[in-house]
Amino acid sequence: MTRIFSGVKPTGHLTLGNYLGAVRQWAETDQYRADALFCVVDLHALTVEHDPARVRRLSRQAATLLLAAGLDPARCTVFVQSHVDEHARLSYLLECTATVGELRRMIQYKEKGTQAQAAGQSVRLSLLTYPVLMAADILAYGTDEVPVGDDQAQHVELTRDLAVRFNQRYGHTFVVPKATHPKVAARVMDLQEPTAKMGKSHETTAGIVYLLDEPDVVRKKVMRAVTDSGREVEYDRAAKPGVANLLDVLAACTGGEPEGLAAGCTSYGALKKDAAEAVVELMRPLRARHAELCADPGYLDGVLRDGAARARAMARPVVDAAYRAIGLLPAG
Repeated sequence: MTRIFSGVKPTGHLTLGNYLGAVRQWAETDQYRADALFCVVDLHALTVEHDPARVRRLSRQAATLLLAAGLDPARCTVFVQSHVDEHARLSYLLECTATVGELRRMIQYKEKGTQAQAAGQSVRLSLLTYPVLMAADILAYGTDEVPVGDDQAQHVELTRDLAVRFNQRYGHTFVVPKATHPKVAARVMDLQEPTAKMGKSHETTAGIVYLLDEPDVVRKKVMRAVTDSGREVEYDRAAKPGVANLLDVLAACTGGEPEGLAAGCTSYGALKKDAAEAVVELMRPLRARHAELCADPGYLDGVLRDGAARARAMARPVVDAAYRAIGLLPAG
């Protein structure tokens, strides 16, 4: 059976973009068609300045939202990255396989490093090397497919390169994975800045719809979304990014096609109203299930404990094999 791995980083509250671009596909499709692992990648949250208590709180919230979105622990493995030591063990071996040049070429390193320097902050070494940890996350499980957004495709390509290089140097050890992308709303954009991704850790939140936002808050954010010049509702990402983003959101929520939905909208106001109500209805059952899970914290603890045990059992043989292949003595 095909094995897939993907994860969410607890650097902020999960957004509509996270759900439409990834989590919904995991719940509705991926957990049924494959041996699937879904991880809260908390180690990745340490690459920048952070509040330890907030990381713990957001890690728990993210795991709860994954379950609320429909991930079934009986069908897939849900766990927290730091609960499985094999991620860190393998990451160092892959650091010994990667080069500084290819890590410095990572687009997110360039962007985040520039932002940190502009703010007068030092750039942590882990910001440079975290794509290698991401590769370890994937390769430790013999992953075949990695469902990701467009912004993470470069990291999956690095993972493939490292797997091939390691296999060529030390003998076949890793499965070489491939990235997969959802067809619609792979990258939901900020409602106030429709040329930028709807990110969960942005300082300005007016254009970000969070999964736990109250319905009235959702409506207000969508109704205040930036549109474009002119009055025609047309699906044109280049000429009308604001309108196109709203049409993508509406299409993802309703199952329609952006072009067809554009033809049925008479004005920007009507488009915003339709999109707002579609988002509210989509999120309603998720928010209700989240409240139920929060009322029973012991259930989440059990899911994460069992998930880590299953993940560890899958990863340890692969990582042990990598240790032997690269030349390390086995433990007594």
